[in-house]
Amino acid sequence: MNDQHQCWVSLYPAHVDPDLERRLGATCTLVSEWRKRVAENPDAIAMRYFNESWTVSRVDELSDATASFFEEKGVKAGDKVGVQLQNVPQFAWCMVALWKLGAVPLILNTMYGTRELTTILSDARPVGLVTSEVDARVIDGLELPGHTPWVMTTDDDDLEALSSASSVCEADDGLGLGRAVAAHIGRTVSSFVPSPEHPALLTYTSGTTGPPKGAVGTHRNLLSVGLGVQQWLDLRPGDGVLAVAPLFHITGAVATAATALTVARADLIFVGRTRPAAMVEAIRQHDVRHLLGSITVYNALLDYEGLTRDDLAHLKTVYSGGAPVPPATVEKFEYRFGHYIHNIYGMTETASAVVAVPLGQRAPVDSSTGTLAIGVPLPGMDARVVDIEGKAVEPGVMGELVLKGPQCTAEYLNKPDDTAATIREGWLHTGDVAVMDLAGWIYLVDRQKDQINVSGYKVWPREVEDVIYEHPGVSEVAVVGLPDSYAGERVTAFVSLQSGAEVNAEDIGGLVKQRMARFKVPKDIYLIDELPKTPTGKIQRRVLRDAAANVTAEG
Repeated sequence: MNDQHQCWVSLYPAHVDPDLERRLGATCTLVSEWRKRVAENPDAIAMRYFNESWTVSRVDELSDATASFFEEKGVKAGDKVGVQLQNVPQFAWCMVALWKLGAVPLILNTMYGTRELTTILSDARPVGLVTSEVDARVIDGLELPGHTPWVMTTDDDDLEALSSASSVCEADDGLGLGRAVAAHIGRTVSSFVPSPEHPALLTYTSGTTGPPKGAVGTHRNLLSVGLGVQQWLDLRPGDGVLAVAPLFHITGAVATAATALTVARADLIFVGRTRPAAMVEAIRQHDVRHLLGSITVYNALLDYEGLTRDDLAHLKTVYSGGAPVPPATVEKFEYRFGHYIHNIYGMTETASAVVAVPLGQRAPVDSSTGTLAIGVPLPGMDARVVDIEGKAVEPGVMGELVLKGPQCTAEYLNKPDDTAATIREGWLHTGDVAVMDLAGWIYLVDRQKDQINVSGYKVWPREVEDVIYEHPGVSEVAVVGLPDSYAGERVTAFVSLQSGAEVNAEDIGGLVKQRMARFKVPKDIYLIDELPKTPTGKIQRRVLRDAAANVTAEG
């Protein structure tokens, strides 16, 4: 542990216990924490979805029934089951059901296209998938040689089938998850007691080096984050937590859902797909105390006409993850609504939040870069800034941010070389260039790699470039991230064409839209004669970024 560790602990609020290991215990898992909640207060509200609500005991019953149905489908301990849904109750109780079986939820972005799904499903090889009718049609069209997972669909109509305390009907896979679960109400599953090191979540990320990799999150990893976030945000039993970060993203799955359901014993409030009107309705209708979302959430609230300080008066914490919030946005939000936005930072490889601004404190701004601090390490997390040789640098000196703690994954699925490159001597190399000051505040200055961060979603330039290169009129392409006041960064493509090719930006953008998630589609496409290169032929991305303002965009 480096010398700066004691400095950041001194910044902890009084309600935060720095001894995470003591709270974590030797045998605690997400399942044991959930069962404690059921035993302690079964009649408390666990989840809400617009005008519907579910008690802890009802969620336990539904997750038992879901686990029973999955077990009949052949799901066993260690198996992976994909969950590709918006923020709906089914997502949450499917996760609990899979944990009870010792199975592993594989969370899948609803915006994934055929390329992403084929890559991920071929690597993870889930035995089944829970998804929407629309996404099921995409999955049905995939070619997965030697691997055919079963597919179960669900939507809001399914919730009607579960409106009564018990239902008796014939399970029919074609009628949706709700009908199938209703047929299993009252059933239990074979007993499985996971260890803290048993896998509890599989999340794919572009990571710090290259194409998508599956970060394996154990019960210990997720519970460490949950205990840290619960303390940091001062989450109390019954507090309303609005699920605005997508549950198919690591922040929504762990820092919001897993934390609220297990250690925090909170009231988890769903609004489906995150839209400004739905968020505002939930804030006005329910006693929302906590918000944790990307910068786009707060920009949407700022843009929402009629939203007042009184509407947000009950909020106790306002945190933003995924990308550092510009100081100007923090000031604007506080001026209008009276709430200071606290930065919070994490990665898929750390099971989400591990660095954050202490509640009630204001993040300092680095005088040399104008960057707002992302915070200090949460309990149990150690952090260093190191040079190219991995040696800790002095406070105020730029280097790579590396992390160590029980929150960090131990491996990428099926990728031992990538694991060894990212985790060295127990330290997770983030790929982010950072500065740590004498007090322990961490500032993200730049990315060591070229990864693009769009509203907290990670975009690897090469995967977008590979799709654009499929256009026959394209000669060369470079994709970079440019600052964006709404999303943090926007995907931008610079393209040179084959001689004589008659291609416009709409043609190129349309190709990417067909193949990839919306957040990966370039917002701007510049058609230029030739891409700038070094003497060795390497494309100079920094030159493109700097010159972007002087180039006429074609789309």
